[in-house]
Amino acid sequence: MHSMVNVIEDAVRSQTTTRLIRIKEVCNLTGISRSHIYLLASKGMFPKSVDLIPGGAAKAWVEQEVHDWINQRIAARNEEV
Repeated sequence: MHSMVNVIEDAVRSQTTTRLIRIKEVCNLTGISRSHIYLLASKGMFPKSVDLIPGGAAKAWVEQEVHDWINQRIAARNEEV
């Protein structure tokens, strides 16, 4: 069952445009180094990047997925005894 906060967050999210962010912004948002982000992603512990050009080196992340990951880390911290 969704709480009222979840319902509001879902409504706001559905009205916003999906935004892709580059690695520099991902690093700034998370406080994690570029190499560690790639390491976490390779282990399935961080959102996967999106190839901006198929087969190319340019990558980006879905901004909301990064924010969701941050919120999951906060929730995990709050669940610790």
